[in-house]
Amino acid sequence: MGYDVTIGIPVYKSVDYIRRALESALAQTYQSIEFLIIDDAGFDGSLDIIFEIEQKHPRGKDIRVIRHQENLGVSASRNQIIDEAQGEYLYFMDSDDTIAVNTIELLMQNIHQYNAEIVFGSYAKIELSGNIITYQYPSIKLLQEDELAGFAYRKYAGIQASACNYLVKLSVIQDNHHRFINASYWEDMVFTFDLVTMISRAVLLPDITYTYICHQNSLSRYQKRDVISKSEVCKNIKTIDYLKQTSSVLSNKAYYPNRCYNIVLADFYIACHILKKKDAIVPSISYEEIRQLMKHPATFRTIFLFRQSRLKNMMMYLISILPSTLCVVVIYCLGKIKKLI
Repeated sequence: MGYDVTIGIPVYKSVDYIRRALESALAQTYQSIEFLIIDDAGFDGSLDIIFEIEQKHPRGKDIRVIRHQENLGVSASRNQIIDEAQGEYLYFMDSDDTIAVNTIELLMQNIHQYNAEIVFGSYAKIELSGNIITYQYPSIKLLQEDELAGFAYRKYAGIQASACNYLVKLSVIQDNHHRFINASYWEDMVFTFDLVTMISRAVLLPDITYTYICHQNSLSRYQKRDVISKSEVCKNIKTIDYLKQTSSVLSNKAYYPNRCYNIVLADFYIACHILKKKDAIVPSISYEEIRQLMKHPATFRTIFLFRQSRLKNMMMYLISILPSTLCVVVIYCLGKIKKLI
């Protein structure tokens, strides 16, 4: 049976949240939806809840569960969703978040109205304190080649860092052989950061369609722990290094200078967090390692020829070639000015 949409949900140790998440997906007003769940061998009772809902819910027949015998990680689960999805369009959601009842209907309306390949909804974030922060896009149509990438890279964090809460034509992902990288952190940011370069027609909506719920054990809270392993920080650095590698093939694009600046600014923020939490990172990260992470994806000659963001990129490039101690001093001072340290 074919579907218009697949909602893909990777599940791992989500016993406290999966019922609420899955029921919000099943409550969608849009009818032609496959609910594809990848159980990544959490063995915590999540699967029992899913099977219970599958048996009792009126849309249970549209739920499909694929079970892993061993834990493979969220990237492998999402890649399997890409491979197995039966819908023409794909929507990722996490197993501990919720979506509004009209999410898919609203996104599909815009898909059809503008012949879009991707439609983004806006989202709300519920922090541990209970505070709710909303992240809203402008109502905007980007219907020419490279317009979405230009918008995404126009400023740091111009596009969401998550792979959730957008509806994308599955064939765009598959035809470009686009995959989630094997990483435990920021793998979804990398996926979306590169995906925007493959899209010709996009719509961004101010409607809040997704609620992201923070939890005490979230990986994204690593910087708030008392002890942080160096290996974990290095994995984050490696993720940004991957974006540097994928940038070279885009050097002829008008958005390339802004993409480069976004990447090196991410490195700068990582460096600031390292300096802020230097006493908690075990073993310690050397000044030379901090300098190395700041390496710019473009050459000095290429930056000199940039028509956009030339000075900003030049500044980041020059920081990266300073002697390690001086490089760290400059990062520290800039971090203090920006109140990152």
